[in-house]
This record gives sequence, C-alpha cells and structure tokens, in this order.
Amino acid sequence: MGKILIFAGTVEGRRLAEFLDSQKKECYVCVATEYGESLLPEGEYICSSSKRLSAKEMKELMNKEGIDYVVDATHPFAVEVSENIRFACETLEKKYIRLLRDEDSIEEKNDCILVGSVGEAVDYLMETDGNILVTTGSKELKEYTRIPQFKKRVTARVLSTPEVVMECSKFGFEGKNLICMQGPFDEELNYCLLKQTKASYLVTKESGKAGGLEEKLLAAKRAGVKVILIGRPKEQQGYSFEQVKLYLCKEEKIKWKQHITFVGIGMGTKQTMTLEAWNACEMADVLIGAERMLQTVKELRKPKFSSYKIEEIKQFISEHLEYGNIVILVSGDIGFYSGTKKWMEQLSDYPISRINGISSVVYFCGKLGIPWEKTALISLHGREQNIIHAVKNNETVFALVGEDNGIPALCKELIRCGLESVVLHVGENLSYSNERIVTGTPKELVTEEFERLSVVVIENRIPEQVVVTHGIRDEKFLRDKVPMTKSEIRSISLSKLELTREATVYDIGAGTGSVSIELSMQAFNGMVYAVEKKEEAVNLIQLNKNYFGVSNLQIIEGEAPDALKELPAPTHVFIGGSSGNLKEILASVLKKNPSVRIVMNAITLETVMEAVECVKEFSLVEVDIASVAVSKSKEVGQYHMMMAQNPVYIISCRGGGSKENGTLS
Repeated sequence: MGKILIFAGTVEGRRLAEFLDSQKKECYVCVATEYGESLLPEGEYICSSSKRLSAKEMKELMNKEGIDYVVDATHPFAVEVSENIRFACETLEKKYIRLLRDEDSIEEKNDCILVGSVGEAVDYLMETDGNILVTTGSKELKEYTRIPQFKKRVTARVLSTPEVVMECSKFGFEGKNLICMQGPFDEELNYCLLKQTKASYLVTKESGKAGGLEEKLLAAKRAGVKVILIGRPKEQQGYSFEQVKLYLCKEEKIKWKQHITFVGIGMGTKQTMTLEAWNACEMADVLIGAERMLQTVKELRKPKFSSYKIEEIKQFISEHLEYGNIVILVSGDIGFYSGTKKWMEQLSDYPISRINGISSVVYFCGKLGIPWEKTALISLHGREQNIIHAVKNNETVFALVGEDNGIPALCKELIRCGLESVVLHVGENLSYSNERIVTGTPKELVTEEFERLSVVVIENRIPEQVVVTHGIRDEKFLRDKVPMTKSEIRSISLSKLELTREATVYDIGAGTGSVSIELSMQAFNGMVYAVEKKEEAVNLIQLNKNYFGVSNLQIIEGEAPDALKELPAPTHVFIGGSSGNLKEILASVLKKNPSVRIVMNAITLETVMEAVECVKEFSLVEVDIASVAVSKSKEVGQYHMMMAQNPVYIISCRGGGSKENGTLS
C-alpha cells in the first residue's frame, strides 16, 4: 500500500485528507503555519506538520515516511513552494499530483481592474484617492507602505494569529488600520467592513470560489467600491479535487460507496429552500436535476448534470465515480408526488439520505390563507385521478396540473358534472417574480390560459353528503326501454364483486349503465369500462354518466369479447349480458388477468348451465351461486300487494391463476 503526502494550503487539500481518513487510508499532511494545522480535520489516519519546509527538507520527509504519492494542494500564489515540491518529487521519482482550486468564471470580473501582482496594485493605487481595504494577506503587506499616507488610507484584513499581528505592526499596520479575523466571510460581512472603513477600493486576489472571491465582488458592487483584482498565476497542468480523489482510489484500490441525497428544493427560488437543503447542495460534489432546479443553485457553481430521467441519472452516477457526495434535486417536497420513491428503488444499491422541502400545497394554501389539514391532495400531472369525486366529497381539494390546457379541461369537466358553483384558485410560477394567482368559477376560467405546470385549490363550500353504500333507487336512472339490473340485484352483485377503491372494472352488457355508475362511485380511484353493443343503450349510459357526474367511467361501444382487446387488464368483471359469448368473454378476461374477480347474472337456465360449465372448464375458484327472488310492493287501492320479479342467479368466482407485480403468469 502506497503512502500519500499532502501539502494542504487550501480547502481542497484539507477535504482530501478528510476523505482519505474516512476511508482508513493513512496520509501525511504538511501546512505552513500552526493556524493552517488548526484547520485540518482530526482523524486517526492523519499525521500533520506545521513547519515550513525547504526543498531539501521535503526530500528528507519523503524518504523518511516512505512516500509514494505527493499531492500539491498549496495556494495558487505559493509558486515557489509548488516549484520546490515538484523538484523534490522529480529528484526522488515520486508521483507528483497538482490539485487545482475550483476556478470559476464570475461575471463581476468585468467591473474589476485586473493587475498581475501586489506591486502592480500598489502602483495603481498610488495615483488614486480614497480609503483602501486590503485582503491579500500579511506576506506582502510591506508593499502597501509605498502608498502616500498609507496609515490613513489603508486598512488590512489579516488572520487573527499573534505572529501575523506582530508582522503587520512592523510595517505600521495596527489599531484601526488592522482587522484580524478568521474566515469564511459572507457577502454581508464583507459589505459591512467596506462601509465601516469607508473604502473606495478593495484589493483582493483571484482566489476562486474557495477563497470567497464571489462574496467579495458582490459586496463591493453593493457598496459601490472599485475592486483591484490580482490575477492568479496560470497553472500549467493539474487536476480537480474529484479527479485526484478518483485517481488515488484506483491506485490504492480504495473501495468506497457513492452517497446520494434527495433534496426537496421548495418552489424553485433560493428563498423557499430550507437551510438544510442549501447546506446539502453546498457540500455536494455534483448536483443532478431538471434544468429549472439547477438554476436555483447555480450560484454554488457546482458540477451539474441536467436530467430528470432515472435511466440517464443512474448511468451518469455509475460512470462518474469521482463524485462521492451526489445530490439529486426534487421540486417541492420529496414526499409529495415527486417520483422520489421510484427513483430510490432504482438507486437502492447506494446509501441514500433524504431532505424535505416546502411543498406546493403548503406554500399555495399559505398564500391563500386556507388551512390544508383537511384538504384532499390530488395530482393530475401524468396520472389519472378522480378529481370530480374528490371535489364532491371535500370542502377543499388541492391538485397539481401538469398538462397542456389542463385548467380549462378541468373547468369543462367540473361544468359537465354539475359543479359550476365551486371556486378555483389557480397558481402558476409560484415564488418567482412572475408569480400569478387567479380566482374564479369554472365558467369564468374555462377560456383562460395558464402555464402547463400549475396548481389549483378548489373550494366546494357545500360538499355533497354522498351515500357510501351501493343500491341507488331504480327511478334515479334514465332508462327508456333499455333493460336495467334492478336495485336489489345490483346491490347483491356489487357486494359479491368485493371491489377496491383502485379497481379496474369491466361492466359487460352495461344496458342503462346503472351498474357502471355504482361501480364508478365505489371504485372512485379506479376506472370502469362500460361495454355495450346497442347504440340506444350507449346513449343512455352517456346521459346517466352526465347526470350522476362521474368521471372515471369510459363507454366502450361494441360487442364482447372483441371490444375488450385494447382495454387494460381488469381486476373485476361484471357480466350482465353476454349475447351468447360467455365462454369467449371469460377466456379473454382470464388471459388478461388469471386471478380476476368475476360476477355473472343469469335469468335463463341455459345461461346458468353455461356458466357452471365455464366454472369447471376454466377451473375457477371461490365459486358461489345464489338464486335471488325479489318481490316488491305495489299499491292496489288501499292495499299493498307483493309483485314477484324474475328470479336471478348470481354466480361469483375468481380466476385460479396468479398476477404478481403486474406480470401475468
């Protein structure tokens, strides 16, 4: 196993030492000062030194410790030190690796005066008036004494160590001319110091992101201060932190797990991100997400991969082992229709962390002043959900809308189902400068145009008290002369079906649609397909669908089994009329789902005999046959006479096969 020596004058060097320690890999870390040593992470596998070394001493250390790899992570301006390290490595034939700082392109550079050295900066400042805040360190502070009246004009900000303070005092920098502080410094603190010193000029080095350059530039711009920027020496060659880490892992056969964090970023602006989410992005090696989300954190200037497709994301992660700390950005909150669950299943081989964000329902209901603890939550974004049922049964419904013309289409459906009086609050571009919230009834908003990605809160101030049991009275249905399954038979048949809320149901031989309507109401999160061959009956089903205001009912005109070919596999099937095709119908539905639940109604003995034969032939299970004779009262003068209806045989059963994970077997 090779030994690694790190000259760690930068954040990147300290991060590398911390990483190697976490992998239980010994490393020797050299820094130039005790202060630098105090910044090093404490670790069982880290050995450190704070002594400045000459080229000769570097060679002695490499030989003594048996070093194989030398990582030069010194500051870009430590040119002489880098040359000594390189010379020592070449002499001893050690592997030299230059770790470069993250040099980012910052637009504010265009407003700076670029110079090549501290001396050039001083030459420029000697021809100016006004106070100067110097943040270039103590090493070259003597240069600034050439500025006329420097004690009045120049304030130096340096590290807060006794050695540095003594060095500065030798050159006349003390008292109000000397600020001793330890970074990092954010934009606000830089701004306050510029205002306090009444600076007209700020002198800084092009130290990149790790050196806090961006924060200085932003503060100077706010304060109206001119920046004198000392350009960093051009690196001949070198590698990024991720590249160095990957190289050492391969050479030393360090096996390490990439870690993935799913981060909910809120509405889309930095202001709606939690501090925990922002910190996670700051610590990330790479950020992954849709371009809109990456824009929210662009100021962090992190490596990024723009994608929302899990296959592409998975491939990217597997191909880029240099990224250990991976953050995947999710809109809103990770637990609210975000797709995070599916993604986590696909990435289950990796250690995963989760950070919640502010969801759109929390943000939007807060804007509207509407409590959301009893609000029904729906997503119409890439999925079918029965929003009409939700609106009928709840005072408030929140929905994500992600389709073109989504809001107008929703308004049309509300109008069709008799919900014209509800109030809609539509929100788009939430949290952005062009945020828009529009309120109105379905008729008022049906012609409006909205963004594709919108949200809506629907208020139904008088929700229906919906009957939760089946058995709608026969006279409620529009019937004409079309045969209809009577209420009592309908109730028993629906009970035998053992419906679930998410059921996919065929109603074959639907007639007036009375069974289909009740199926839709019971399986309100599923879908019902009313299959009917007669045009008159099809028209009646449509009328009853509109009258009862159900949205999860599709009418299929045609004769079974041919009409069933393009339909999704059913979980439940009701057969009220087969037109002599019972065997073929059962074969078709059992092929789609071998464990489908089936209920058949029969009046004639011939149909009963055929059903019993099919039960045997298809090896159906859980078979139950009931003969139901219903008598209903009829007023005759002052009396009530019982009138018998035709007896009906109700055959219920289930396919004997299995359906696992959506795959039929």
